[in-house]
Amino acid sequence: REVQASQRSVAIIAEMIHTASLVHDDVIDDANSRRGKMTVNQIWGERKAVLAGDFILSAASVALARIGNTTIISVLTQVIEDLVRGEFLQLGSKENENERFAHYLEKTFKKTASLIANSCKAVSILGCPDPKVHEIAYQYGKNVGIAFQLIDDVLDFTSCANHLGKPTAADLKLGLATGPVLFACRQFPEMNAMIMRRFSKPGDVERARKYVLQSDGVQQTTYLAQRYCHEATREISKLRPSPEREALIQLTEMVLMRDK
Repeated sequence: REVQASQRSVAIIAEMIHTASLVHDDVIDDANSRRGKMTVNQIWGERKAVLAGDFILSAASVALARIGNTTIISVLTQVIEDLVRGEFLQLGSKENENERFAHYLEKTFKKTASLIANSCKAVSILGCPDPKVHEIAYQYGKNVGIAFQLIDDVLDFTSCANHLGKPTAADLKLGLATGPVLFACRQFPEMNAMIMRRFSKPGDVERARKYVLQSDGVQQTTYLAQRYCHEATREISKLRPSPEREALIQLTEMVLMRDK
């Protein structure tokens, strides 16, 4: 069927929220490149970059209000709340190994997967009155979103900077322990101290990267992403067969195969 105008608006709003979050992320991370180009904060400075991100969010809010559906407003404003909470989670860390992985997955959901999950839910609400379909859409988006970020974290170790469009080992330089690092830590416990000091000592970033590549951290993270994609496929397969359903299943495969 044709995509409704309100559903198309949700897609536009989701992209605007995403773009605003990237502009703000680059300020927080003091990043100088994004998708192979200079970041807004590098070109215009931090203050203007923060305001630019705010402006995009305000434009998204106006577009959201124009849809005129309070349920959709509630669903998509949850994304903005989750983005902020996810950023706060990223600033903290856990000492306990099990807590650390749960913390990482919660941060991954809030910073990445919530946008996709709630966007999928929003368009399903506009297209179908059945709450079961809304939940399928949400779970599909959540699992695809987490898998997408896991692969992103893998590429930070396996892709070259030119291909990725941003510097490699960027997360380590920011003091972040992502999936490959957390899995590697199980084989190299000496990484625990580095994680707790957020790779701040000279040589920490290089040593941690070496440990990750010597371990099965990359393979384990990729395997975990495959499990999330499998779950996304299982959820969306509950809907009746259609070209759109098949496209969403193919999308899970694209998430796993991407190299940039």
